[in-house]
Amino acid sequence: MRVARRFTKEGQSPYAGIQFDQRVSEIKNPDGSTVFRQEGISVPSGWSAVATDILAQKYFRKSGVPQYAADGKPLLDRDGRPVLGGERDARQVFHRLAGCWMHWGEKYGYFDTPSDARAFYDELCYMLAAQISAPNSPQWFNTGLHYAYGLTGPAQGHHY
Repeated sequence: MRVARRFTKEGQSPYAGIQFDQRVSEIKNPDGSTVFRQEGISVPSGWSAVATDILAQKYFRKSGVPQYAADGKPLLDRDGRPVLGGERDARQVFHRLAGCWMHWGEKYGYFDTPSDARAFYDELCYMLAAQISAPNSPQWFNTGLHYAYGLTGPAQGHHY
């Protein structure tokens, strides 16, 4: 399969031209008590509060995700093991989804060239960030957990 670029340019980030903002997502009970709160969520600036909340509250993986410092280096505990937590950035989810789909396409010989595979990945990342395309809920929840984070086993981590 050949993949023509429509939204991205080869050699540039699929997010070139898309600004990301830090947000807070919160669910409160009628009595005002907090059910869920996550600060420091990074999403495209054009996203609504509802889109931010759906991603953070429903689709972010809540556990088992390696954490990284601001400089991109993995956070390690005292024993040198990776510090695990949840997803916090929409780009983690976009990478998890698009990267897994690209991997499957490469594995099963769908792409004519490695450049087509990369174009597929970049275009999907852009389209997800721009809300031009979106998969169904099971894909948001599950796709790419092993690809991106090495997670295996029964479904877990979908909670407030």
